[in-house]
Amino acid sequence: MSELLRVREAAEYVAGRTELRPEVGLILGSGLGGLADEMEDATAIPYPSIPHFPASTVPGHKGRLVVGRLAGTPVYAMQGRFHFYEGYAMEQVVRPVRVMARLGVRILIVTNAAGGVNESFNPGDLMLIVDHINMFGTNPLIGPNEEEFGVRFPDMTEAYDKELRALAEEVARERGLTLRQGVYMGLSGPVFETPAEIRAWRTLGADAVGMSTVPEVIAARHMGVRVLGISCISNMAAGILPEPLTHEDVIKVTARAAGDFGGLVKGIVARL
Repeated sequence: MSELLRVREAAEYVAGRTELRPEVGLILGSGLGGLADEMEDATAIPYPSIPHFPASTVPGHKGRLVVGRLAGTPVYAMQGRFHFYEGYAMEQVVRPVRVMARLGVRILIVTNAAGGVNESFNPGDLMLIVDHINMFGTNPLIGPNEEEFGVRFPDMTEAYDKELRALAEEVARERGLTLRQGVYMGLSGPVFETPAEIRAWRTLGADAVGMSTVPEVIAARHMGVRVLGISCISNMAAGILPEPLTHEDVIKVTARAAGDFGGLVKGIVARL
């Protein structure tokens, strides 16, 4: 079966579960899924029940697609995502993005927990992603191109939409939040990086590193979806501080930052 048919079948299933037709999608990363629990008129669809969706295996990811209203705006919200390091193929990692685009999503807000490479950052900071560096060693668009998804060679000059970034900055100012800005580097994982790698990534221009987001953004832009990306700096990357890195610490920091994060996203969504 072609990927186009898989996406069509998944989209038809989701459309049959709700009368809402959102044009805004959210991907809620590690420790940040609680925002979906605040949605009104919500329908929660477990990933395994959606045709051709795998299961999310990462702690802190509920593994549901929630359809409802956030701040009055209809949205699709992914409570957890699929990662390349879980052993999924890239087409599986980005399939939910393609399904949301197929369903009519025109704006995608992508969030993640990331390690701070920029030494001026602190755990708990929120970083507006202005650009990314793909270090996965692969790309979700490799293989035959589905013209229904997009063109063979999509432009990535403005992967992260300038107008949406300006809106995020405005909402942050109104809420008294400090919103950092920087370049996100996507890596395959599942190990935290070595201190030598972090020094190399800093030299290459990364402000934060993580194990997600980049494939999803590429797939979204391929389908003409505008993207806003926000990272929660969950820890300082290897070698900056003496403490070892653990996923449990990532969850704790993102949970502490959830109030500011949720308020920022809701303020943005309310204006879309």
